[in-house]
Amino acid sequence: MTDQVLTEFAEGIWLTTAPVKILGMPLSTTMTVLRLGDGSVLLHSPIPMTDECRAAVEALGPVKHLYAPNTHHHLWVNDWAEAFDSAQVHAPSALTKKRPDVRIDRAHGAALGSTLADVIDEVCIEGFLLNESVLVYRPARTLVVADLVHNIGQPTHGWTKFYTRMMGFYDRVALSRIIRWTAFNDRAAARRSLDAVLEHAFDRIIVGHGTPIVTDARQTLATAYEWLPASG
Repeated sequence: MTDQVLTEFAEGIWLTTAPVKILGMPLSTTMTVLRLGDGSVLLHSPIPMTDECRAAVEALGPVKHLYAPNTHHHLWVNDWAEAFDSAQVHAPSALTKKRPDVRIDRAHGAALGSTLADVIDEVCIEGFLLNESVLVYRPARTLVVADLVHNIGQPTHGWTKFYTRMMGFYDRVALSRIIRWTAFNDRAAARRSLDAVLEHAFDRIIVGHGTPIVTDARQTLATAYEWLPASG
């Protein structure tokens, strides 16, 4: 994938990336475009809007839904919401404190409208302080996440290579140890949520940072969360 150019990933799914810097590490962030049954599209984790990116998205169908998956992946939602003011904005209710300027039309966990429910399942990750919800796009058997897990491969940038090795997600599908240590305030609830995700049928995982997982996706996610004890 190249920045700001939509790439077809699977039937009804397109991806594009944009560069971001996190803790001094040059990484990328992924926006996922999902086509719905009425021909409209949902933008998951919107990236900066350029004329080129906007035109590419509009060529796929009317933008009717904007999805902020957690309280970190929200930076550019407002830009898209202003450009597509009739689009419904979905976000965690906790985002209101952090970004009172972001309009939230539907909070995560509320009932999905029929257009979404026909093709998407939403699973809220309880006990996770990032307030993330993940989407299962049933037509293409694909799980879409933001920070539930990373897959950044083998970065060559010195600091990024050092940090990701120290935090346990260099060259592996995993969650940063710092997130494991600090972002779970109810591990039993998080385990139940993760198990609920694993009950869904999916063959691929699109991650917020890194390369999509296209083989053994369910087992890969399960392995990445072996550190989280089974719930009673």
